[in-house]
Amino acid sequence: MRHLLGISAFYHDSAAALLRDGEIVAAAQEERFSRRKNDDAFPTQAAAWCLRQAGLRADQLDAVVFYDKPLPKFARFLETCLAIAPAGLKTFVHFAPSWLAEKLNLRATLREDLDGLPAGVPVLFTEHHQAHAASAFFPSPFLRAAVLTVDGVGEYATTTIGRGDGHRLEMLRELRFPHSLGLLYSAFTVHCGFRVNSGEYKLMGLAPFGEPRFAGIIRDELLDLKEDGSFWLNPEYFDFLRGFRLTNARFDALFGGPPRAPEGRIERRHCDVARSIQAVTEEVMLRLARQAHAVTGEDRLCLAGGVALNCVANGRLLREGPFRELWIQPAAGDAGGSLGAALAVWHDHAARTGAPARPPRDRMQGARLGPGFTEAESETTLKAHGAVYERLGEEALLDRVVAWLAAGEIVGWFEGRMEFGPRALGGRSILGDPRSPRMQSVMNLKVKFRESFRPFAPVVRRSRAAAYFDLEVDSPYMLLVAPVRRELLRAEVGPDPGDDLVARVNRVRSTLPAVTHVDGSARVQTVTAEDHPRLDALLRRWEAATGCAVLVNTSFNVRGEPIVCSPDDAYRCFVNTAMDHLVVGDLVLDRDRQPGKPRQVFEKVAD
Repeated sequence: MRHLLGISAFYHDSAAALLRDGEIVAAAQEERFSRRKNDDAFPTQAAAWCLRQAGLRADQLDAVVFYDKPLPKFARFLETCLAIAPAGLKTFVHFAPSWLAEKLNLRATLREDLDGLPAGVPVLFTEHHQAHAASAFFPSPFLRAAVLTVDGVGEYATTTIGRGDGHRLEMLRELRFPHSLGLLYSAFTVHCGFRVNSGEYKLMGLAPFGEPRFAGIIRDELLDLKEDGSFWLNPEYFDFLRGFRLTNARFDALFGGPPRAPEGRIERRHCDVARSIQAVTEEVMLRLARQAHAVTGEDRLCLAGGVALNCVANGRLLREGPFRELWIQPAAGDAGGSLGAALAVWHDHAARTGAPARPPRDRMQGARLGPGFTEAESETTLKAHGAVYERLGEEALLDRVVAWLAAGEIVGWFEGRMEFGPRALGGRSILGDPRSPRMQSVMNLKVKFRESFRPFAPVVRRSRAAAYFDLEVDSPYMLLVAPVRRELLRAEVGPDPGDDLVARVNRVRSTLPAVTHVDGSARVQTVTAEDHPRLDALLRRWEAATGCAVLVNTSFNVRGEPIVCSPDDAYRCFVNTAMDHLVVGDLVLDRDRQPGKPRQVFEKVAD
């Protein structure tokens, strides 16, 4: 098998990925094309782009691989509805039409939605957690490793432990629905007023503002947690088996009140609830990791599934877990299932045909697997908007950007191919000065239009990371939280009793206040010249000019919208926020010079 197209769709974060001879040619989420955040529709545009990037037509594929097995998943759906009958009737009536229309006969659906796919190209299926596990192990730099996948639910499995060895991936243990760490975390996400499948990051960011005073209640009432990390959820507190809510009134009473309204005031109780479930989640993940180590005997661990995006838990696994090395799939959620499905089939074929083992290296290419644009394409787009721009050489461009950042200005950074997964890693980023005590609030409220408590991530050259953070390993995908070095702290870290949330956010806690969270931690991205030459060069120039080796790196989007994909997306986002400047490849733009766009009120954030 030479060319495989992987597909994930119909639940959330639909995506497509294309392999050639086992190497990743392209991967992208449908949301980046449709501009619908967490788009669950069939990834028509993403799949078409993957084929174009590979120079293929659909009839030249060797197979299309879907990341779920529809019949077992439908069987689980029916079993659940029957087990709680007649309460399950409402759920069945609501979801059955979509199953009967598109999900149950997915071969027909895929052939219909993939224009030009002939009958001779097989449509294959992997199990959901098999796809997650494959996405974790096969692109990793390890020839052997334990594999842990944790999410909401696939067909039946919610958590699996496996072992990868060369082309082979063996699934060894699993925890089954309804006992799910992903669903448990999502239940608390909704209770604290955030959206399931997209607000879990917010819950994780809110947690350090609270105390884990409900952690004992969670352990005593909601789950029966075993030493090996397996657990049983108490169904008396959850409604996802019976209806459309994750929790019920008993759950609300347990935590002192009703769910927070989505735009309601965040109270101290919500912070404490968030901190409590985060603490329990970390404990479960540590126990699961120890069990994976015991079962496999391996000293390296690969992670995937939505819960693997919990970078605070990942940081604890690195510091306290039994494994010598971790590798986490940057598109660990359902989007990465498209890649994992294709990888599972390719490596199974390679194992059966005796293909030689792959050399050990990270095959995700910095996650920059999405669309890139030529300078001519970017210019055409900017001219269509009537944009005013300059073209600069590399040295002049870097000097200009450093001067802007040092003046407290905010820069949209659009360079190279788009990232695959939920993190902007220097391809579609917004950059700022981390030394400014006001940068976090200004970026959140006037650029990102999001909640003021949400922290920003630092980006730093790999060789300089240890000077700022207690981190001795690579973190290229922004999936590890590490403490800011103690000597850089300026105040006590942790919750501040009696203060409101805004006051706590604005307290200066380190010499890098814009990237230091309330608990003294940071979600770190490291870069090298090999993986990200222009961003590395910018960081070098920035340190030479300021003595600081760190920049703020946040995703190039606003609240409720996907990360930008094209130059058109970037320009529209730029002129409709309070960003000062935009860099698109070698083209630079000043907000003040753009036609017909009144400048929004925006105070510079220089100290």
